[in-house]
Amino acid sequence: MTALTILLAAGAAGCSANGAPNPNTQIKTPDVVKNPPQQEQEPEAVTTQATVAAIGDILIHSSLYKDAQTANGGYDFRYQFELVKPYLLKPDLAIANQETMIGGVEVGLSDYPMFNSPQEVGDALKDAGIDVVSIANNHSLDAGEAGIRSALQHWNELGIPYVGVYASPEDQQQIRVVEKNGITFAILSYTYGTNGIPVPEGKDYLVNLIDPEQMKAAVREAKKQADVVIMNLHTGNEYQRQPSDEQKALVREMTKEGVDIVLGHHPHVLQPVEWIDNGDGRKSFVVYSLGNFISGQDEIYREIGGILELDVEKVTQGDEKTITLKNPAFLPVWTHKRNWRQYKVYPLAEVTPEQLPKSKELYEEINTHMKQWVPELKNTLPK
Repeated sequence: MTALTILLAAGAAGCSANGAPNPNTQIKTPDVVKNPPQQEQEPEAVTTQATVAAIGDILIHSSLYKDAQTANGGYDFRYQFELVKPYLLKPDLAIANQETMIGGVEVGLSDYPMFNSPQEVGDALKDAGIDVVSIANNHSLDAGEAGIRSALQHWNELGIPYVGVYASPEDQQQIRVVEKNGITFAILSYTYGTNGIPVPEGKDYLVNLIDPEQMKAAVREAKKQADVVIMNLHTGNEYQRQPSDEQKALVREMTKEGVDIVLGHHPHVLQPVEWIDNGDGRKSFVVYSLGNFISGQDEIYREIGGILELDVEKVTQGDEKTITLKNPAFLPVWTHKRNWRQYKVYPLAEVTPEQLPKSKELYEEINTHMKQWVPELKNTLPK
């Protein structure tokens, strides 16, 4: 092989004549395999649920507190609620409409038309499982400012939040927010009026009167602070078993603003429940009137109230949350009495014809009445 041949062969092999690598030759290196970019995993959805319960008017006529009077001159109302207590202890959040101020004996007990009740009514409600009381109603000023302040002091001693009547402007501005199972509930309360008793000048904070613009502002603030907004509305026509057009219009105005659950009071008789489609993907739930839970009134439909239950589900995924209302249920109850004594609230399904003529037919009628717009409304509650 000639020297030229050897040189060409060496060049072709990528080496110089002396065996060193040829600097003009490109050496291919293997490709570097890069890991594909990691996709961020969506945060896991967390679901929690709480059950809300509500009852209607705690309307304490003199026959009720005389029946509850003890031998030592005090009062004990607990036995009046003992048969329904298991149903009120089970829900996570139970709300009552305290129709009469519990100003106590120091203020002076009184009956219709201007009520003032023993403070022990509050003790019995706490014992029965009530967590929050709504006290904005047409009887809020019956015992004057003194009755309000005495009542609020006792609710504070019991550790039960009150809504609708307040001790100061600062108290009124503080929205009541209650947390249950990781779900926060803001609770509001308003009344159409105070039976013509004027609110003391400069003390508008004493009772929340219905004013749609002020109410909507409160709802907007409540939505910033809580997952669910509950509004107690004391309005409608007494003793009418269907809601008025004015009731329906006000309810829809409030749900459109963001109220999730409306609890109606004042008619003293039951009015039906309804789902409201707000047109923005939200559904609200309303009971137009929860009627009397216990009272001294003496007419069959005024003696029947009930316990409303509703499940609230919250699904949280990252910064997003979804609230769903579901499983509405209603347990009718009846107030037993004999000769204006022996008061006790019974589940209506357990009342015998001996206690109340045609009790079974009445039970069916009440269930049909309450579910006429919500056929899936259940008529039993677990203890």
